[in-house]
Amino acid sequence: MGLILFPGDGDNSSPDVSWSCSGFDAFRQRLAEAEGFVLSEMWGFGGESPWSEVSTALKPLLDHPDVGGDDLSPAECASVLARLGAITDQWEQEDGDQLLKRHIEDARQLGRVLRLCIEKDVPLAFL
Repeated sequence: MGLILFPGDGDNSSPDVSWSCSGFDAFRQRLAEAEGFVLSEMWGFGGESPWSEVSTALKPLLDHPDVGGDDLSPAECASVLARLGAITDQWEQEDGDQLLKRHIEDARQLGRVLRLCIEKDVPLAFL
């Protein structure tokens, strides 16, 4: 079982990005760590910390159910894209293991999907 993030444009040939559920969890944990907090301490991820205590442009992506939930608006996509790019650039400067390299590839692919959502003015859908 896994999930796919894709532009909500009805075009099946549009690019997408996919993960296993555990892979998406690991990706979001690394993003949260880059933003200075621990995802497992947050409400909805086993913790008690409210999302109102976190200030990050990645919040729409991080505070989202693995499957289902509302689509991300083009404005949210733009916010996520800018911060995701900065974090990915930082990751590329690190000496990392295979998992970090995989997260960099995933982040770049997610960036392409987010960019398309912005260009077409369509939401990012989760399936």
